[in-house]
Amino acid sequence: MNNKNQILDIAMNLNRIGNWAADDYQGKKKRINLFLDQTTRYVDSLDEKSFQGSFKRTYNKFLKEYPGLVKTGKQGPKESLHWAEKMMTWGNILTHRAQLI
Repeated sequence: MNNKNQILDIAMNLNRIGNWAADDYQGKKKRINLFLDQTTRYVDSLDEKSFQGSFKRTYNKFLKEYPGLVKTGKQGPKESLHWAEKMMTWGNILTHRAQLI
């Protein structure tokens, strides 16, 4: 799979996770954790050095924030709607910025 498609898969997962968390974090926690694990594998499989230009800057910002989002998601966010919004925001950012790859 090429980098652009993998970024789009990551973005889709972030949006799904965010939607599930916004709807019912506690009820969908198992599914959220499953997708967090899958998304982390996707992120880990990418070589951020292969990206260039403005997408690289965006992806590096994402990489700085993502581990904290995963940790919060696994522990159970205190404010699930706020956490869900962050996940969906990153999903949307990566979707739009993937066009630069």
